[in-house]
Amino acid sequence: MNRLLRVLTSARTSWIVLVVAFAGVAALFALGSSSSAETAPGNGLPDSAESVQVSKILETFPDADTTSALLVFAADDGQALSPETVAAIQQKAFGDLVDLTPDGFIPPPQVSEDGTVALLVVPLEPETDVAAQTARAEEIRALAADGLDGVRTYLTGPEGFEVDIAAVFDGADFTLLLTTVIVVAVLLLITYRSPWLWLVPLIVIGTADASAGIVARRVAEAVGVQLDASITGILSVLVFGAGTNYALLLIARYRDELRLAEDRREAMRRAVRGAGPAIIASGSTVALALATLLLGELSGNRALGLACAVGVVVAMIFALIVLPAALVLFGRWLFWPYIPRFGSPDAISRSPWGKLGRGVSRRPAVVAITGAVVLGALASGLFFVQTGLSQNDRFLQKPDAVKGQEVLAEAFSAGATSPATVVAKPADAEAVVEAATGLEGVDSARIVEATTDWARIDVTLNASAETPEAFAAIERMRADFDGIGSGQTLVGGLDAQALDVAGAQQRDQSLIIPLILVLVFIVLVILLRSLLAPVLLLLAVVASFFSAVGAAWWLFQTPLFAFPAIDTNVLLFSFLFLVALGVDYSIFLVTRAQEESRTLGTTQGMIRALAATGAVITNAGILLAAVFAVLGVLPLITLTQIGIIVCIGVLIDTLLVRTVIVPAMAFIAGDRFWWPRRPRVTDAEAAAHRTPDAAQTGAEPNATQTRAARRKGMPVA
Repeated sequence: MNRLLRVLTSARTSWIVLVVAFAGVAALFALGSSSSAETAPGNGLPDSAESVQVSKILETFPDADTTSALLVFAADDGQALSPETVAAIQQKAFGDLVDLTPDGFIPPPQVSEDGTVALLVVPLEPETDVAAQTARAEEIRALAADGLDGVRTYLTGPEGFEVDIAAVFDGADFTLLLTTVIVVAVLLLITYRSPWLWLVPLIVIGTADASAGIVARRVAEAVGVQLDASITGILSVLVFGAGTNYALLLIARYRDELRLAEDRREAMRRAVRGAGPAIIASGSTVALALATLLLGELSGNRALGLACAVGVVVAMIFALIVLPAALVLFGRWLFWPYIPRFGSPDAISRSPWGKLGRGVSRRPAVVAITGAVVLGALASGLFFVQTGLSQNDRFLQKPDAVKGQEVLAEAFSAGATSPATVVAKPADAEAVVEAATGLEGVDSARIVEATTDWARIDVTLNASAETPEAFAAIERMRADFDGIGSGQTLVGGLDAQALDVAGAQQRDQSLIIPLILVLVFIVLVILLRSLLAPVLLLLAVVASFFSAVGAAWWLFQTPLFAFPAIDTNVLLFSFLFLVALGVDYSIFLVTRAQEESRTLGTTQGMIRALAATGAVITNAGILLAAVFAVLGVLPLITLTQIGIIVCIGVLIDTLLVRTVIVPAMAFIAGDRFWWPRRPRVTDAEAAAHRTPDAAQTGAEPNATQTRAARRKGMPVA
């Protein structure tokens, strides 16, 4: 360890570390990521899902290699379409649009019963190239709207949704990255109040982010996982957030050590020794928690876990190896105008966080109970939380395809726009149709296509797509059809797919959430060599998660957001990020308290730890919360909800849990906080060796006492 620290910090080798590091980064860029992210997230269902089985069977049908665009026509004034307009729409089925179809045929338009909406289904060949698909969609829109004055035209259906989703994600990663960099730069500038210090961590973490993206894609490609645009967006936010947190902790410790060591390189070695274990424990906790997603059923969860775990490891490496080497290249002037001079007064002893710690230590039970009440009040929104967003509700700004789908849903039968697709053996098809028409929630059913092995049946529901009523109808069909004939009838389609996704997500949550808690607990036990402290820390972090979700729900119900529900995967991802990242701040605090308690006892050690880490953890928490809030610039409500919940949770962890609740629990437990381990110095022993003045005031050791302790080999900051 000492040899590595000398390589990182010595005048002869620190610059070599930087050259090697950035040469490696350049090689990564030259090598490239080999693959690009998908334009939009998929459903990620496994092959065992019933809706996926239906999709695979449909690929054996003659028209499996076709898709369709739905053109929706509605009068601007909401009145019935005139006969001339309907005739013009019908003429389009024989005009230039026909040239775009594979068979040169477009069925005649369907007009709603009230005559206000017309629907034209345009068969198309699948197009995998996004640019070509977008160009074709623009041509379809232009041909559809040509010559129709006073008529709104929408392109929806499979083709419309694919094109519009690609459009809303186009350039989203760049927007997210630019916004994140600006937010981090501004907050670092405010934190350090130096015209150039903030540039060093920003450049290092920015390089880590770029490297993490390439490494994650390479690793994902090697194991056969595809990363989509939403995952790469979350990856950038996580690397910037976690990496900057680690940088803040290291630089804060480095600044403290510069007051105690005349040689800045020795100060950096002490800083890495002091902050390194906390950073390693923090990064390991986050990476292991993210890795639990690899056990998930949904491929999207596995992809997120893999990419973000890789990203956190990369951020941790850059923070512990590249950043120290970069900082020691510059002198103390890097901190100008607030330069930490050797032998200057101990800033920790004057910290307002130390005063707060002493205040909490006087009435810890009252503080803990008050904190619990506040968390409970924030969590009250949990009683009203609704989960599950339909496809139409997942966009912050509704694209053309969503608007067209809504117009269709109002004019035609509620389930006409997304019929359930049933596949049955040909001998069972008639019986399935008869059974379907007799089920609650079904409007109609008809056989539309058949092969020698399978018959395809379209079932129109009387409920809107992806609603509880539609899901209930799907479940009734699946249960009823299992008893018909061969029992091989399967139910697919949009509603069935959404139902399967919700079920898989629930199974992932049931497996992964307990596993995350167990892993975090094990890491804390190994780090603290205690059983009671990890239990208390986990309880506090889980309570802050529930409070964050409850508070976010109240916020989501305001006119500013007006979200109808929380998406199915939001709770799992929010829990993962909040528990893994939220416990970071408690790790930063408690590991410092463990170090200080070796000479000061548990109570005074916690007070001094709070004084030493209060400012840096607060700054880190505010920065991480702001970075996650940046997810709101992406077009999906799911990502906005994750960003807001994590933002609120991190602020709760930073400003309430870590600041007063964890110290209060430590003060209540006293020396038992480290149970079953006995602390090296108990509170009673520490009090017996303190001066009468210090015992009365509760003051922390000053800089002179700290340096004296260091000369004796005591690990005091």
